[in-house]
Amino acid sequence: MTTTSPPTRAECADGSTRAREAGRREPRNIPVPWLLAALAVTLVLALTAAVSWGSSGVPFVDVWSTVLHRLTGGEPRPGTQDLIVWQLRVPRALLAALVGAGLGIVGTAVQALVRNPLADPYLLGISNGASLGAVAAIVLGAGTGGLLGLGVSGAAFLGALVSFGLVWAVARRGGGFSPLKLVLAGVAIGQFLSGFTSYLVLRVGDEQQTQGVLFWLLGSLGGAQWSTLALPAGAVLLGLVALQARARGLNALLLGDETAAGLGVDVAALRKELFVVTSVLTGVLVSVSGAIGFVGLMVPHLCRLVIGGDHRRLLPVSALTGAVLLVVVDIVCRTALPSTELPVGVVTAFVGAPVLLFLLDRRLERAR
Repeated sequence: MTTTSPPTRAECADGSTRAREAGRREPRNIPVPWLLAALAVTLVLALTAAVSWGSSGVPFVDVWSTVLHRLTGGEPRPGTQDLIVWQLRVPRALLAALVGAGLGIVGTAVQALVRNPLADPYLLGISNGASLGAVAAIVLGAGTGGLLGLGVSGAAFLGALVSFGLVWAVARRGGGFSPLKLVLAGVAIGQFLSGFTSYLVLRVGDEQQTQGVLFWLLGSLGGAQWSTLALPAGAVLLGLVALQARARGLNALLLGDETAAGLGVDVAALRKELFVVTSVLTGVLVSVSGAIGFVGLMVPHLCRLVIGGDHRRLLPVSALTGAVLLVVVDIVCRTALPSTELPVGVVTAFVGAPVLLFLLDRRLERAR
């Protein structure tokens, strides 16, 4: 009988043994550079389609002609095409890509943070605080300054920060920063804030406000403008860089706190850093798009099926996959029904629930 040597510390840190310890087969060794290149090309095609397709169709050639003309400093062309392409659809498509990328990397990090494959960016209650802030701004009159003189997005980010502070304070009580305390604190604070949100929804005075509240709670990219892209773009880029720098620590967390500490990881400090990064990034994303579910849950699972669980590869692949997914979802939201735009969260739920059941079925089959 042959025996196998135990994995080295380096192998554990790489995350290469996690699948074996879970009793699962490793995915095929797909070259990550080729996969990233393919996803980048797919994203460009999806962005082009998002700008081209809509109630007023624009040929692909005209889309790129208009975009290149504006990028090279050209003046706006006469007619409505420049307005449709450059002012309306390009910002919305780019915002969809940024939010999808952000949800992909945050979902990946949160699942490692709490060691729960069913975790998503909204598990920690941050989105509930953002939703409360946004709904408060809408109900109190965001068009005239609203809550504390903030617009909807500003109020949403303020609500996310308040929620972050509450969850942090509760999770830190008694010392430690365990996954269980984080989850329980996030769920409890999130439900508490949701109660206030429901109360404000009951106070909505007219149909237009009701529609605005529902679209915010279910997710919408309709408010995208060039001026709204800088904040999420910077947050997603900095978040990806910060999480990528801690990829080995994320790999170690999945093996358990004792194993991670044995590998030289300061588990408590790493969890604090991850909680701060994921919470702030989630708050930024919700403040510009509303609460969009299932993307942060689906994307990491789908990527792990292809490239495995090593976060050095998983994070960039999740970012591009999330971007492609949400751009495609937004196309469906705008074009599925004539003269009606679906909330983004409705479509992600229709797609995400069957995917989640499929992934659960695969996991159960492998456990047998």
